Amino acid sequence: MIRACHPEPTVAVTAITTLLAASVGRDLRGCVLVAVTALVGQLSVGWSNDWIDSRRDQIALRVDKPVVAGELTTSTVRRAALVAAALCIPLSFANGVSAGAVHLLAVASAWAYNLGLKSTLLSWLPYAMSFGLLPVFVTLGLPTSVVPPGWAIASGALLGIGAHLANVLPDITGDRQLGVNGLPQRLGAHRTRLFAPVPLALASIILVFGPTGPPRPIAWVGLVVVAVLLGPLLVDRSVATTSRRTFRVAIGIAVVDVVLLVVSGSSLV
Repeated sequence: MIRACHPEPTVAVTAITTLLAASVGRDLRGCVLVAVTALVGQLSVGWSNDWIDSRRDQIALRVDKPVVAGELTTSTVRRAALVAAALCIPLSFANGVSAGAVHLLAVASAWAYNLGLKSTLLSWLPYAMSFGLLPVFVTLGLPTSVVPPGWAIASGALLGIGAHLANVLPDITGDRQLGVNGLPQRLGAHRTRLFAPVPLALASIILVFGPTGPPRPIAWVGLVVVAVLLGPLLVDRSVATTSRRTFRVAIGIAVVDVVLLVVSGSSLV
């Protein structure tokens, strides 16, 4: 069940949301509530993905998936996804009505991706919406609800788009064969390799110059790290033909963006 929930993104999104909650001043109880809420929402998304894609995964012989490997049945994963989704409703609203509604919208957006948007030109939209809504969910859950500034929402949305492109990149060929034709598949592997780091780099710039006041030293350091990561891709175009290298660069920039977003927490309220 742990492998079927897509543990890496589940843990990553839960950790990011919890750290963001701490950075904006949520107390210990609030941070724990945010962590549990985000975790249950991500579990529902991960399990629904393996449930909905089970037939496609079997055709592709994805033996890394527990359902295809015969370690779980489709019905088991389906029940787990639905139970997690049901639990997500009261947990979300425990953060407040407005915060709960925003979190459920973010989870619903991710479910929409699994249910079919992944095969359309709008495949990027659920990622942009779900990531962009994370800071909104966190700040609306404060004792005095606050809507975060536009730069925080925009940077989250760009981070989501970059994550989508980087995540799909290694599987573009196989996805096309199975009829999954989202934006990255339509762009093709080469153009996706070139474009994947762009929204992440834009998010970095926004996170450095978006908050009021002069950029902090750590913000400048983050921007330099992003430039260093992007350098090989910009100078030597042949490097961009390696999916793994581009994926690593995108992940590296995403980590920098997350750090910049968390350290900017006080600027969100």
